Amino acid sequence: MNLRDTWLHRTARALVPRGLRPTEILTGTVVRRTGETVAAGPFRGMKYVSSGIYSVYYPKLLGVYERELHPVVEAICRLAPDRIIDVGAAEGYYAVGLRLRNPAATVVAFEQEEAGRQLIGEMAARNGVTDRLCIRGRCEPADLHTELTAARRPVVVCDVEGYESMLLDPAAVAGLAAAHVLVEVHEFVVPGVGELIRERFRPTHRIEEIKQTDRTRADYPYLSWFTRLLPRAYATCAVEEYRPARMSWLWLEPLAGGGRK
Repeated sequence: MNLRDTWLHRTARALVPRGLRPTEILTGTVVRRTGETVAAGPFRGMKYVSSGIYSVYYPKLLGVYERELHPVVEAICRLAPDRIIDVGAAEGYYAVGLRLRNPAATVVAFEQEEAGRQLIGEMAARNGVTDRLCIRGRCEPADLHTELTAARRPVVVCDVEGYESMLLDPAAVAGLAAAHVLVEVHEFVVPGVGELIRERFRPTHRIEEIKQTDRTRADYPYLSWFTRLLPRAYATCAVEEYRPARMSWLWLEPLAGGGRK
């Protein structure tokens, strides 16, 4: 249930001063307790910016954002890639996080929104990784081809709201055949895009589907008598990702191990 749709939330907003609203207390606690530094997960210790774009903010500070992908992030780091291409980088959660975890890699962050590019630059500076982190605008197949051509052990992280149907095509971008690829699948934008990508990569990759799981009160680390008394819609407001549909990802691993010798 979306918290904003409940009568309790609407009533509370009308009657309770902003600073005393449960949502403000819960999310404010996250900012205060984390100090805008990621508290857990594969990017623990990453200094964050004060806002995000396109996706939720507080789960990133808590380190529970897209927790389904934590094992994939660790797998990426074990690959020791020389180039990580993050397409649809938003404010830089994965771009900066993977740059921190892979100090020998070059990270190329594609983000079409200027606000996002500015935040990536700010977060890179806060974490001391402006070197070997390249910030670019919109990514087209030709741009992805250029970046893959420059890599020996490439990894692509892709979250482009349905444009994966155009971008992730080994027939058009030959370097994808040897790349490890993590893609968020946007079936609600482009119906059938998941199966389309499977068909394209089945001859060259092992394909694992990862499905979104539910968030619960237990995912909020700062439990107290107050948070335990709150209805679930409030208790999970700082960890919910408020997706428009239940999401899934595809983790594509080259059958031959990937990369060029």
